[in-house]
Amino acid sequence: MIEPLVIVAGALLIGLCIIAGTLLKAWQGWLELKQQELGQTRRIQPDENSGVGAARIELADLKERIRKLEAIASGVEL
Repeated sequence: MIEPLVIVAGALLIGLCIIAGTLLKAWQGWLELKQQELGQTRRIQPDENSGVGAARIELADLKERIRKLEAIASGVEL
């Protein structure tokens, strides 16, 4: 006759397999959701004009840095 310990161990093994399968399915669903979110964010195009404004700000910042470095090189205090 089958011992009760073997029955309990078998039931636990089956339960563990069911839980692992459920978690695997949930993980795959979560990954699919994240892929969809990434796909949606890639489709969004920034305004063409916003790049021009950012470039102007960056250019002004670079010019200011160059001016400060030239002042340091010539020994002028700012």
